[in-house]
Amino acid sequence: MLSRLVRQILQATVYDVAIETPLEAAPRISEKLNNHIRFKREDLQPVFSFKLRGAYNRISQLPKSQLERGVITASAGNHAQGVALSGQKLGIRAIIVMPKTTPDIKVQAVKRLGGEVVLHGDSFDVANKYAIQRSKDEGMTFIPPYDDELVMAGQGTIGNEILRQWRDVDYVFVAVGGGGLIAGVAAYLGDVAPHVKVIPVEYDESACLKAAFEANERVILPSVGLFADGTAVAQIGEKPFEVIQLQKSDNSGPIVERDVVLVNTDEICAAIKDTYDECRSIVEPSGAMALAGIKKYVAEHGIQGKNMVSIVCGANMNFDRLRYIAERTELGERREAIFAVTIPEQKGSFLNFCRALQGRNITEFNYRASDSSAAQVFVGISLKGGETERHDIFEALKAQYDVDDLSDDEVAKLHIRYLIGGHANIENERLFRVEFPERPGALLTFLERLGPTHNITLFHYRNHGAAEGRVLVGLDAEDAQQNPDGLIETLENISYPYDEITNNLGYQRFLK
Repeated sequence: MLSRLVRQILQATVYDVAIETPLEAAPRISEKLNNHIRFKREDLQPVFSFKLRGAYNRISQLPKSQLERGVITASAGNHAQGVALSGQKLGIRAIIVMPKTTPDIKVQAVKRLGGEVVLHGDSFDVANKYAIQRSKDEGMTFIPPYDDELVMAGQGTIGNEILRQWRDVDYVFVAVGGGGLIAGVAAYLGDVAPHVKVIPVEYDESACLKAAFEANERVILPSVGLFADGTAVAQIGEKPFEVIQLQKSDNSGPIVERDVVLVNTDEICAAIKDTYDECRSIVEPSGAMALAGIKKYVAEHGIQGKNMVSIVCGANMNFDRLRYIAERTELGERREAIFAVTIPEQKGSFLNFCRALQGRNITEFNYRASDSSAAQVFVGISLKGGETERHDIFEALKAQYDVDDLSDDEVAKLHIRYLIGGHANIENERLFRVEFPERPGALLTFLERLGPTHNITLFHYRNHGAAEGRVLVGLDAEDAQQNPDGLIETLENISYPYDEITNNLGYQRFLK
């Protein structure tokens, strides 16, 4: 299979619409990491993503009879634009099925490229099933986003370009979603340049390849985080996984390293800023994952002086996400720490607390008296010494106060910091984190399905430009004593993803 896929890569027809993107040096991040880093700028493609390569390669090789019937796909992201532009180039009908929850900016982008948009269903799975069924009913060709050899071959042309542009490359870091990109790139490099290590990078809330490696078979994740929406896939593709498990041509090892690098939201946000500082390009979260992976891999393995490529795979960023990303960047770069501290409610205690910080720069400060003898402080502190300084601050505060480090607490960073105002003392209150679809009527649907049984005691929502809204909900479970499972049954029937977080430290300190 490997040699066949390499032949398909060499015969790919991507350059009718795609460009050979530059492999740009990144001197700032190279100096910072003490390695030679270059960016493979797939964000410069006509649709600002590598997806055009695979889509066009697949469509352009269809027989004339199938081209005349048109093509169809399901996508709310970069694959949709790739299929739309391919259809426009070839002068054929291209239908793009998108969930009804798709932001209008993405719908309009596909329409501008000549795609015929059909909005169907409230999720990608529903839209995908509809597109597949319609392809059968109308004789159209369904174009998969990654689970197809010709799609993988189109993406694999990136590996061909990297090797021609930098013969001395040692590592290539690739963001992984369905696996089409890493399978194509690794297939080429594993056959032609087996000395190159291909390192997969996954968002820690959608790590389907890592799960497949651990189980030695494809698995379906029970839930998928949508911050890095370009790689938000619950199961690695069947054909990509077959390729990923192959050995290099010299049998020196697997074509894709098993050491999957997992990156979180804050680390991705920091990499978006690094990319902007380097080349003044604002990339989407998935487009920054490879760089986030490089930073983490280098730190964990102590590597120096190596030649590393970060594939900047996309830049289709909604503008309204930038506020959220900027807020999370400092934490991602370990340049800010967040602490919850209990201090005495007495004269001079505020001053003494600030003195305990030894003149460090405070980035955020929330103070609320909790009773006559104590007050709760939510404080952000600027770091110059990274994790070491964060630990030192914690130990210094611990010597004088009751303190918790909330720097890695997602609920504290996303919700609690905006809600600090005192304790409610509601006996049966239970706290939940719920994912709302970003569409009109989502809140009304939630309230109607919740019904009048459970009183809402707390509610916080903040848009951060993603396909889902993160909501913090407090509910007074009046029937908790008689029917402890009643509230859970109600939430299950609403069918919005949720987690109970009643024991969250930030909630217990500032709001309970």
